Amino acid sequence: MRGERGNSERIETFVYGHSTHIHRRRPAMMGAWLVTLISFVLAACGGGATDSSAPATVPTQAVAVVATPAAAAATRPAAAPTTASTSATAAGATTAATASTGTTAASTSATTAVGAAGAATKPTTGMTSTAATITGPNPDEAKTLTGAGATFPAPLYTKWFNEYEKVTQVKVNYQSIGSGGGIKGITDKTVDFGASDGPMTDEQLKAAQGDILHIPMTLGAVLASYNVPEAKDPLKFTGDTLAGIFLGTITTWNDPKLTADNPLLASVNKDITVVHRSDGSGTTYVWTDYLSTVSPEWKTKVGKSTSVNWPVGLGAKGNDGVAGEIKQNPYSIGYVELVYAMQNKLPVSSVKNKAGKFVTPSIESVTTAAAGVADTLAPDLRVSIVDAEGDAAYPISSFTWLLVYKDQPDKAKAIALTRMIWWATHEGQQFSAALFYAPLPAGVVKKDEEKITSITVGGQPAFPGK
Repeated sequence: MRGERGNSERIETFVYGHSTHIHRRRPAMMGAWLVTLISFVLAACGGGATDSSAPATVPTQAVAVVATPAAAAATRPAAAPTTASTSATAAGATTAATASTGTTAASTSATTAVGAAGAATKPTTGMTSTAATITGPNPDEAKTLTGAGATFPAPLYTKWFNEYEKVTQVKVNYQSIGSGGGIKGITDKTVDFGASDGPMTDEQLKAAQGDILHIPMTLGAVLASYNVPEAKDPLKFTGDTLAGIFLGTITTWNDPKLTADNPLLASVNKDITVVHRSDGSGTTYVWTDYLSTVSPEWKTKVGKSTSVNWPVGLGAKGNDGVAGEIKQNPYSIGYVELVYAMQNKLPVSSVKNKAGKFVTPSIESVTTAAAGVADTLAPDLRVSIVDAEGDAAYPISSFTWLLVYKDQPDKAKAIALTRMIWWATHEGQQFSAALFYAPLPAGVVKKDEEKITSITVGGQPAFPGK
């Protein structure tokens, strides 16, 4: 090309990472209009002509289209403000770029970067700007986890584990066999984690094969649902009337104690059929914890536990089993977690709270019951929030926990387990409300982080930090 130096000058430019050599005839050999045309075309393609004596510069857009995770996370040069501002979001945020302005290449860069990182989604609560995010697989983690326990959070756990597998390719096999089964499974080490709506007792913890951590995962409500065809409006219950029904001292729907709050029941002269859980259940723990709190007679005669000696009633396995019995038996009453009542289109009652207000279970009333609890949580995170203070607090609310050994024997499993729990208590919280669970308060998430990062394998931290 040097032999043509008298009639042309060499131009080198980069278009999306490819070197292009262009020879432009000097005005003596080429019309000025052609020079203008070529310059216009080069500018429109994103490549600017530079003198061959100057070092070639790769435009910012060339970096933007690289689709590898490492390149997608790279910080863009300050020369292109719109791309640089977008890269800050793509490199460090957990949400997709939402800027309404900027070049097409910048928008593509943000989408590519977030997609390559696993399309992490911003949770509705609990996340902090400095919290680690789980955005894809970890090469050192196990690809399967097994868990068993509570039916109370099972709809949410099913959603979580399906979404988590999309992000990390880790399959979580969870069996909703009841909290009693979850406690037994983790005690016997037949599962990687247990799940319970009732915290383990001191005696149960002593029987375990090591230190077990309680990690709150979400909040939910247990309610009294019923099948009374004549009841056109939601029924109202107090702690005394619920305790009386389940003790067997209130036996008909037109009992004066019930009609005092529900006048329409005066004409319903029907026997009450009580339905309760037949299996060891965290839902039962929450229910009996509430009854023990509000009724001295219940506390003395029955008490609280995942399994109790029921004075009256029919037994059914699982929340879904109780819901099924209520649907099939007119004039029955039982207790279920809120989502099961909604899924089965069962009536939802209101319960008089500590402030004397009748409150219906909802995300808002459960959240109110947990307000400020982070400041009073015991170090082991075992806590009861039944019969909480507050005019709008629903009185039969509870946390539900995952149960895990603090010291893990298998490194790959430990990495997978800690990452899964971290994701569920952060990114996973966004799925809670749609399934009638209340997201964890931010203060509780911080305490969860402390528990997760305390899990060890061989004396070393198990959580890799991302």
